[in-house]
Amino acid sequence: MTDILTMGEILVEIMREHEDVPLDRAGTFKGPYPSGAPAICIDAAARLGCRTAIIGGVGKDDFGKCLLDRLRQDGVDVSHVLESEERATGCAFVTYFGDGSRKFIFHMGNTPAVEAKAPGQGEFEGVKYMHIMGCSLMSNPVFAQEILKTMRMFAGEGAKISFDPNIRKELFTDESIHEVIGEVMEHTGIFLPGVEELLLITGQETVEKAVESCFAYPKMEIVVLKNGAKGSRIYQRDRVEEVGVYQVEQADATGAGDCFDGAFLAGLVQGKSVKEAAQMGAAAGALNAAAFGPMEGKINPGTVKEIMERG
Repeated sequence: MTDILTMGEILVEIMREHEDVPLDRAGTFKGPYPSGAPAICIDAAARLGCRTAIIGGVGKDDFGKCLLDRLRQDGVDVSHVLESEERATGCAFVTYFGDGSRKFIFHMGNTPAVEAKAPGQGEFEGVKYMHIMGCSLMSNPVFAQEILKTMRMFAGEGAKISFDPNIRKELFTDESIHEVIGEVMEHTGIFLPGVEELLLITGQETVEKAVESCFAYPKMEIVVLKNGAKGSRIYQRDRVEEVGVYQVEQADATGAGDCFDGAFLAGLVQGKSVKEAAQMGAAAGALNAAAFGPMEGKINPGTVKEIMERG
């Protein structure tokens, strides 16, 4: 049985040690760190006690071993992660700037990260949520179609689709992505955008109109508008609620939004209210941001409960 399943890139991240060092200059890096937005999300959900699985690919190399060892250690089912003898594991180089912005160089589009195929009928049982990341849809057009095929299958079996657009401008190179995102939105029950992503995807000029247009999709139940240090606003058809952030000394914000997604879905799986689930998401995001590395942070049921009680 699988509570939450995702399909997308699994890669390592190699990070600048200090801010404001452009990627076109010599300098030191730290890593490799396990990464890939879908992998970060599903790992957080696993650490919070959910039965999770990921479909993806890595190379049969040391970077691939780094990723699989970490996911297995945290309880993620990696039985549908292919290991390629021919291609190397995907990676991303990232640098940070003092204004909070980041810049990436991805080596992903022709790696095992995007070679996985949709599973066959009955290979996973009882999937409650399938989570999709927009960056996975943008990484490779063929892979995007495999994700759509998987989405249709699980939606047809009764799973709810959650979608974080997680747009990376470095990957937004194919105009066909608009059609792909449109189909995902038609199946989405839980939508987790940032403000700019919400406006971009809906084509609206204000948040209010954008949210209203999201609920024009019949399957849409929840829109979680993530706004970084300002917290999040959770829209349902009959109510709107605010959830703040938990203050920590930030070491690295990479992956915090993905951890939010994983903990939010974990909360729903565990029967929490939508607001409580969002508070779990905020706590997991804060714990992640307090550690250096995209999949790091002491995220477990005890630490999440402690930070929520601390307020």
